[in-house]
Amino acid sequence: MDKLQAMRLFTRIVETGTMRRAAESLGIPNATATTLLKRLEKTLGVTLLNRTTRRVGVTPEGAAYYQRAVAILAELEDAEASLSQRSTNPLGRVRVDAPTLIARSVIVPALPAFFAHYPGIELALACNERHFDLVSEAIDCALWIGDVRDTGLIARRVGFLYFVTCASPKYLRRNGSPTHPSELAQHRCLNHFSPSTGEAVEWVFSNERERIHAVFPGHLALEDENSYVTAAEAGLGIAQLPAFVVKEAMERGALDLVLAEWFPEPLPLHVVYPRSRQLSRRVRVFVDWLATLIGEHDGIQLRSTLPAAPLQRNGSRGQSTPIA
Repeated sequence: MDKLQAMRLFTRIVETGTMRRAAESLGIPNATATTLLKRLEKTLGVTLLNRTTRRVGVTPEGAAYYQRAVAILAELEDAEASLSQRSTNPLGRVRVDAPTLIARSVIVPALPAFFAHYPGIELALACNERHFDLVSEAIDCALWIGDVRDTGLIARRVGFLYFVTCASPKYLRRNGSPTHPSELAQHRCLNHFSPSTGEAVEWVFSNERERIHAVFPGHLALEDENSYVTAAEAGLGIAQLPAFVVKEAMERGALDLVLAEWFPEPLPLHVVYPRSRQLSRRVRVFVDWLATLIGEHDGIQLRSTLPAAPLQRNGSRGQSTPIA
């Protein structure tokens, strides 16, 4: 029996929840996977998994073995990398999830510099607005917008994502420009809807005195960030977009700022990765690179985003007022 292969198989079964998905991720037949697991349990003299027709559950002994196995496999990979002089040039595949607009506008343009420094890393970058289960989907790390409540993840905050309210000149010529958030009830607003609930996401505004939140009426709601930008530039309504996106669109004259004294509250940006999985060197260098990239990006950090001064108030916490 190849004990290392059996150990890798066992950790993948725990992470994916099924024998089939674990076998597929390792590129081995189901029959081979079943045999490997049985031999591993026989060698250890314990039952690692409770099997059902659909999923597998981890026994107490299996849970303890999983923690040790993950650490051993990570240490082995680092040891092999060190011996083969990979410590300065890590090799292997890193699977990453990131929001669409940040992936397109921030991460991908910076990748030539990353690959010049780490030519041995193969990056699999998925663009998602959803927060997937990193362990079961075998995602090494992800960039998430918003708070992270999953205690099974380590969340490294790398900055904030700032938004501004805007519309195309065509829309504003036709409908006028609001001067207070309450006036948005008389406008067409482009809403985001939550991929998990299907409901429209609240708009939240604040200035030095007041905080206002509401869901405003609109004839169009979108999940995809690229479509949202396109809809705003096409004059379909008033939108809230990341500040670093608005800067470029405003310079082209495609979008104009509205409600200049009222800004949406910023959302935190986190790089997240599983707490249970010891990071390999290739994942560590990517996480560090991504954190630095976001932390030094002028647009996201508002060092060159118009208008910078009001945005950098970071949203005061005045009296909160819902708009019916």
